[in-house]
Amino acid sequence: MSNIQEQINKEREEARKACSIDDKSPECAAAWDAVEELQAEAAHQQQANPVKNDFEKYCEDNPDADECRVYED
Repeated sequence: MSNIQEQINKEREEARKACSIDDKSPECAAAWDAVEELQAEAAHQQQANPVKNDFEKYCEDNPDADECRVYED
C-alpha cells in the first residue's frame, strides 16, 4: 500500500507543477485526474483487504474459543 501512496504523492507534485503554470490548462486537469484515479485505486485496495482488529485475528487463530463461537437460531 505504501507504493501506491508514494505514487500518489509523486503525481500530486506533478499536478501542482502543471497547475502552477496555468491552472485552467488541459495538462493541469489531466494531472489531477491521474491523482484522483490513484486515490480511487488505493481506496479500492483498502476496501478489498480490510484490516482485521485483534479480536478478529484471535478468532481466526482460535475458532473454537468461547468468545468466537457463532450460534444460529
